[in-house]
Amino acid sequence: MKHAKRLQSLMLGLSVMAANIPAWAADAAVSATGTYTSATGGTGGPVAGELNLQPPATQIASEIYSLHTWMMMVCLVIFVAVFGVMFYSIFKHRKSLGHKPASFHESTAVEIAWTVVPFLIVIGMALPATRTVVGMKDTSNADITIKVTGMQWKWGYDYLKGEGEGIAFLSNLSTPRAQVGAPGFEATEKRGDNYLMEVDQEVVVPVNKKIRLVTTANDVIHSWSIPAFGVKQDAIPGFVRDTWFKAEHTGTFRGYCSELCGKEHAFMPIVVRVVSDADYSAWVAAKKKEMAALADDPSKTWTIDELKTKGEKVYAANCVACHQANGKGVAATFAPLDGSPVVTGPKAEQIDVLLHGKKSGKYATEMPAWKQLSDTDIAAVITYTRNSWSNKAAENIVQPAEVVAARK
Repeated sequence: MKHAKRLQSLMLGLSVMAANIPAWAADAAVSATGTYTSATGGTGGPVAGELNLQPPATQIASEIYSLHTWMMMVCLVIFVAVFGVMFYSIFKHRKSLGHKPASFHESTAVEIAWTVVPFLIVIGMALPATRTVVGMKDTSNADITIKVTGMQWKWGYDYLKGEGEGIAFLSNLSTPRAQVGAPGFEATEKRGDNYLMEVDQEVVVPVNKKIRLVTTANDVIHSWSIPAFGVKQDAIPGFVRDTWFKAEHTGTFRGYCSELCGKEHAFMPIVVRVVSDADYSAWVAAKKKEMAALADDPSKTWTIDELKTKGEKVYAANCVACHQANGKGVAATFAPLDGSPVVTGPKAEQIDVLLHGKKSGKYATEMPAWKQLSDTDIAAVITYTRNSWSNKAAENIVQPAEVVAARK
């Protein structure tokens, strides 16, 4: 029991040391202005040569960092103790020195020791871990609630409660495909500093405010993850799960979908920009103004050229990953649009497919619903596909008013 007490004291001392390590890392990650930056000058993402966890930017992430360090120290002590005794015994009691194997039976003291000591170690590891896990699940009293929807292969964000309520947008990879290349083809552009870690629309949140995330998916399982926040939450079709974070520093933080979700899994980055309260209010005002400007009058009658031009942009942002730029799709996986009977047939059926999705036994991946797009965007992309490639649909134009009527 004396040895057990000494071990317990050693573990307590190591835990105190471990608790201070994340503070050093966090201090190194925050500039004099309070802005989070990595040691290499990048912001909130993985860096070359980094061996440890990313510097924490939230209290939960700091606790995870401490637990990681503490448990690594415990494992190191156990490793040194066990192998030290083993190698000492082998060396000091080897046959060449004349030692002979001892013959003995069970020892009550040894039985008690190897039961009590591991029990104390487990308790010493479980108590702080349990406290952190419970804290990770406490999503109550959030300042802002954001719905996160994973889809192949982008993220949808809807601000449900708090300042910014009503804001909604899709976040796509913004790294040019010319930097990525393709199987059998070299990239034609030099890769940027944030290669595959940049998006066209970032999630913006205020600093020191509790942000609740409600996650789901509309096709397969995805996972929303920001390592610097200590957040990793699966987004599962048909289920609603939640998590939270409270960033303590302004800056830009990057993550990825952490669940293998299909062909473009590597192209689902997550970018969160943490700003001051004043900057957040300004962003909300600008975003709502932008959304109002984009909310075209559904009663407006567009020309076919206007719809095709707009539809090409909508297609490039939302459809090209699955159906390809040439409309040929991917064999046995994603349906082709070039020559498709749905695209060249009655337009009402294609409108219904975009609003409600479509299951197919012929292709491995079903078509998800795209009703989160505006009426004008849906009308434009349908018109574009009906007049592109080899398609020459009889009903070759769809107006936003037709999409409005189909939603009812």
